[in-house]
Amino acid sequence: MTTTANFISEPQGRVPVAARADLLVVGGGPAGIAAAVSGARNGLSVILLERYPYLGGLGSGGMVLVLDDMCNGAEVSVRGLCAELIERMERLGLAVSPPEADRRSDWAMWRKWSRWGVFDFTAHVKPQPICYSVAFDPDAFKRVSNDMVAEAKINLRLHSWFAKTIVEDGRAAGVIVEGKEGRQALLGRVVVDATGDLDVAASAGAPFSEGSYIVTTVFRLGGVDCEAAERFEYEQPEAFAAIDREAKKIMGGSWEKWWLKTPLPGIVWCNCPHMAGYDGLKIADLTRADFEGRRRIAQLVEFVRAKLPGFRQAYVVDVAPQLGVRQTRLLDGVYVMTKEDVMTRRHFRDSVARGRDYYYPYRSLLPREVGQLLVAGRHYSATSSAQRMSREIPPCMAMGEAAGLAAALSLAAGVGVEKVDIAALQQRLRAQGADPGDVPAPNATIDGRERAA
Repeated sequence: MTTTANFISEPQGRVPVAARADLLVVGGGPAGIAAAVSGARNGLSVILLERYPYLGGLGSGGMVLVLDDMCNGAEVSVRGLCAELIERMERLGLAVSPPEADRRSDWAMWRKWSRWGVFDFTAHVKPQPICYSVAFDPDAFKRVSNDMVAEAKINLRLHSWFAKTIVEDGRAAGVIVEGKEGRQALLGRVVVDATGDLDVAASAGAPFSEGSYIVTTVFRLGGVDCEAAERFEYEQPEAFAAIDREAKKIMGGSWEKWWLKTPLPGIVWCNCPHMAGYDGLKIADLTRADFEGRRRIAQLVEFVRAKLPGFRQAYVVDVAPQLGVRQTRLLDGVYVMTKEDVMTRRHFRDSVARGRDYYYPYRSLLPREVGQLLVAGRHYSATSSAQRMSREIPPCMAMGEAAGLAAALSLAAGVGVEKVDIAALQQRLRAQGADPGDVPAPNATIDGRERAA
């Protein structure tokens, strides 16, 4: 591929350059939004590319309507841009989280808050502790994302489908996109792959592995009397359990609580049905999963209207326009995080983002063999088993925030992204309200090899 001032030359013809910037972010989901805003607030010109007509990815279009995995006990471990997004949704009255006084393990708090989904799903005690998590409205996520991107003066390009990566002299230099205006080129001095499926890095030739997990056609129901449904659940537990079992059998798979409250009265979120055996990279599988999910939803609604108190007047408000795909390609980067890294809370000297009680090293955002490219989101460098435990939206936003700032530091210093001053990156992240993780404590496992003195 040859680049001139206004065109990219391909074997099939010339592609016009539609825009160029310091930072090009591909994917307008949570990680991509954070990367773009972080880069722009640190002085970069930024292009943000998204294939759908809205921002938010699985947080909005996929309707994953609880932000979790963002606290370690009483400590809020994901802050920065994720916290700002939550605060903005709260000001709209479209985000709900339990106050500190209610964040504990007892049955009264469980009854009060568990149907909001704001509990520690990793805990092995009963009842599971209520913790800092946030239930939100998907349109609020879109609206707030739009505001943050507009305020940062980012060149947002919706309705644009990634086609291929432009690679020059071993580095990512931009991407080719397809849209209503035909084939176009977008150029960036640093590129962030926030596609979720590693589309950009894979196209550039970066090594990767493939994994798979359940997919979900998420939906919302309206007309639900939540008080009546909860009263039945707690006052007639045996009858409730029998109906709940049958509902889950119809779905073929769901989390323990298949319906949860939302900030909108009478509207509940259903993170189901879960379906295994579908490949999120294959069009035929994606199509079959959408059809199968809607079939199961129709059966479920018919059943609960007839059998479940509180759901007699229930109706489908909407089915998420994006299929809930959890895992496809995973970067095989400079460092590959393992299940042991996540489970043992392994500290890294180059930690730049946190989840609940685990840490992401900067090296897990760095592809091998391709320069000026960073990865942020659920496709970061990890084993399949590690990714399943560490792919929630808030830590993906933390990765994106780190990637956007790393791009700014790279360009300011005139070095490749792989040579960014990690100490400076960590310091600047803290200064802008993010939490890259504290300096490793004595006797903590460092980098999977050595231990602190």
